[in-house]
Amino acid sequence: MNSHSETALHTPPTVRPFQNADAEAVARLVTAGVRGHWQYRPEQFRESGDPHKIRLVAERGGDLIATANLSPSGDGAPDALRLDLAGDGAAFSLLYLHLLAELPPGFTRLLGVTREDFSEKMAFYTAAGFRNAWQSWGAHLDLTTFDFERWRPLEEKLYVQGFEVARWKNDATDAEWDALYELHRQGEKDVPRNPVTTSASLGREALREVMTREEAVFVVWHKQQPVALTRLTLPQLNSPGQHSLQEAAEVANDLTTTHPAWRSRGLATLLKAHALGWARAQGYAEASTGGTVLNLPMLRVNTRLGYVTEQMWVTWEYRLH
Repeated sequence: MNSHSETALHTPPTVRPFQNADAEAVARLVTAGVRGHWQYRPEQFRESGDPHKIRLVAERGGDLIATANLSPSGDGAPDALRLDLAGDGAAFSLLYLHLLAELPPGFTRLLGVTREDFSEKMAFYTAAGFRNAWQSWGAHLDLTTFDFERWRPLEEKLYVQGFEVARWKNDATDAEWDALYELHRQGEKDVPRNPVTTSASLGREALREVMTREEAVFVVWHKQQPVALTRLTLPQLNSPGQHSLQEAAEVANDLTTTHPAWRSRGLATLLKAHALGWARAQGYAEASTGGTVLNLPMLRVNTRLGYVTEQMWVTWEYRLH
């Protein structure tokens, strides 16, 4: 290594606001920061005039080496700002100090989310005095080897008791949609959540529109009433650069719930098995799901179905004074 390179390595990076010209480099850093778990594109990063959204970059010797972003955390924590970091961990503290000097008013805490094996981020949040507040899990299932026949005896047992699984029909009556919405609301109240796993609660018509447009929904019927439901979010084949099912081969399993009167019978297991069997028959190769570690019943269901859990996701919290 020559003296010029050594000097560059020991020169403190320069911090400045993000510019649109940085988009390609930032997309690379953020994708690498999540170890390719998601692929980010340059067009996802643009300058923002929103005073609540701040992105900074750190560069050294003309190279962009790290980035940090603050933005409102969302409905799960409306009083919080989400801190996201990517790139050279040695630049995180400097970026963070600059962000603290620009904090928008009206927020009481910062939240940072990282997987436990993303060492540079785990080290930063620990050193910066954040609290390891919540843990979440993610899991994937190889649908190419999934066999619904394993669950046929359970299906037959529950059928004799009056339970039947079917895919929800989008042309259901208004009364049926009302019943499904009430079941969904009950599930939202009952499922343990944390700020990261909590999303905005949709009204009846908004939920109906999402289910009709983006999802395959499966329900357990008992005496003409839906008593359990699960939602599969289907990949959108009209996304940029996506032209076939093979390029979007993962379905995401969203909320699964059973009415309290009918729990501990295996309904959730059978219901999800039906949904996964349908997804495999449609040509999907993988299914994903996740939630807070507090939701032990669903963790057990997913384990029985063959989901393989990843490293935990950790939500870090810092209270602002």
